[in-house]
Amino acid sequence: MKITVYQKPTCTTCRQVYSALKDSGVDFEAVNYYLDPIPKAKIRELLKKMGIKAHELLRSKEEIYKKLKLAEKELSEDEIVDLMVKHPDLIQRPIVEKGAKAILARPAERLKEIL
Repeated sequence: MKITVYQKPTCTTCRQVYSALKDSGVDFEAVNYYLDPIPKAKIRELLKKMGIKAHELLRSKEEIYKKLKLAEKELSEDEIVDLMVKHPDLIQRPIVEKGAKAILARPAERLKEIL
């Protein structure tokens, strides 16, 4: 079953996951979601596969999170997903998808859960 990694290539954890997959000889596709944005429907699908709510996937330490004052707002799932599409910096990474399952591979050791 094909594995897809949604990542930012300059991210340390993303590089660790990428290397671990390469070293294990697993066939996978790496998607730089800054160059190839994740569509709204796909973010929803990934959230469902991970079994988490949209706010759990937010990067709260990012400048854009603070600038938009997201900690002070009560946003719906749709509003959060819309913000993630518009501002990819808000998405925690890397997300590893395999079939009907997806995980947030943070820390990189979580990768074992999906292999």
